Amino acid sequence: MPDATPTPPTHHAVGRPHISSNVILAIACLAQFMVVLDTTIVNVALPAMRDGLGLSTVDQQWVVDGYLITFGGLLLLAARAGDLLGRRRVFQWGLVIFTGASLAGGLADSGTVLLIARFVQGVGAAALAPASLSLITASHPLGPARTRALGVWSASAASAGAIGMVLGGLLTTLSWRWVLIVNVPIGVGLFAATAVSLLPHTAGELKRRLDVPGALTITVGVGALVFGISDATEKGWGSGVVLASLAVAVILIALFGLIETRTAEPLVPLRIFRHRNLTAANLIMVCTGVVLTATIFFISLYLQQVEGYSALRAGLAMVPLSLVLTVGSLLSRRLIPAVGARRMIVAGAAITAVGGFWISRLPDHSAYAAHILVPTILIGLGMSLMFLPVAVAATSDLPPEDAGLASGLINMGRQIGGALGLAVLVTVAASSTKHSTLASHDAATVHGYRLALLLAACFSVVAALVALTLPGHPSRRTPAEVEEAEAIVEAEAAA
Repeated sequence: MPDATPTPPTHHAVGRPHISSNVILAIACLAQFMVVLDTTIVNVALPAMRDGLGLSTVDQQWVVDGYLITFGGLLLLAARAGDLLGRRRVFQWGLVIFTGASLAGGLADSGTVLLIARFVQGVGAAALAPASLSLITASHPLGPARTRALGVWSASAASAGAIGMVLGGLLTTLSWRWVLIVNVPIGVGLFAATAVSLLPHTAGELKRRLDVPGALTITVGVGALVFGISDATEKGWGSGVVLASLAVAVILIALFGLIETRTAEPLVPLRIFRHRNLTAANLIMVCTGVVLTATIFFISLYLQQVEGYSALRAGLAMVPLSLVLTVGSLLSRRLIPAVGARRMIVAGAAITAVGGFWISRLPDHSAYAAHILVPTILIGLGMSLMFLPVAVAATSDLPPEDAGLASGLINMGRQIGGALGLAVLVTVAASSTKHSTLASHDAATVHGYRLALLLAACFSVVAALVALTLPGHPSRRTPAEVEEAEAIVEAEAAA
């Protein structure tokens, strides 16, 4: 995850004198691993959660979206809270919230309790992601030491993507509850480690006011929008509840824009969108969020509910996608100087679109290699070529003091885009299945999945078209700054 904190990357003492910076690095990496793990580990457990708690398809969507909405919506607020209240304090509060919500979700006796727990988990994740990164930038001086530390931190997050698929399947064979409860011992251990390793007061140099109204309006506004879209499947677009939800969403999102223009310390200064590169990069990242979130969601359901895969087998089937994302992101760094960010984004979006259109032709009963493996590898390869170039493009015409904010916006856009896109596509799939005239339920279900995946592939085409508007000139940032930006955003590929 990129750093959402618009704080200059200066070096501070955050650890106790007798504590090595490698200990702080280990704490930050494990926390980031846990945050990213929970974006993937629940996907293969969704059918088991459905059976155990009677979840509908829309409820299953909310298990994913609840986490993404609060994670993305509160990310920038939590980052600034670290500056104002101190990194250790925010990090520990994030651990308490995340661990407590994981335990509550794992013990849930109803779908409502599970969904509330996932929303709260996202709040904890929003605190942990930027705080874990700021611990690294504060404890490692700018230069090779920080670059190496960021590389380790990125690798820990990247590995969580692949491990989450397998671990989710393995734990689900015991009980779906373990995919959430597994966070509890990790969270407790990390809290104890921070108590003995970190200094009590590690606030950043910048003191900013917290734009709580801005964070709440955008988070609740997006949540209301997702709720209205999701509820339309069962109640229809003319339903009073649906219309009221959509109206609330429009009002809150408009109010967010008004707040950001009036407050002295806005969460998202609207002036930053005057930078064409950043605006384009955010649109591209929203599209990638839709494609990746929808692909993992629908294929996980397809493999288990239609093909009859076990949770573990489904998790293993999705591992190639995560591995290609990770390896491709590492290799793409070498291509940026030679190929250029714009060309890499266009090429990556095109490859992703090919994989997306291919997988949207799922038959009622598939051959894994031809219908799942190859297209998901193409999707992973295409996206792996996009993440780092998008980061470079987003920050290429920005002053250094806005680079952290830009990377935070990219991450926020991806999480919110994934949540909104999944809501729309689940609604499309459910509506298509509901009104299908096909004889069997499985055939109708697959028809809905195909339509949703086809629309997801169209977002890759949109990303390619937006990328064509980016300038072809190289980044204006120094090589060291570009390298650090790439290292930070590298973890996005696994989220």
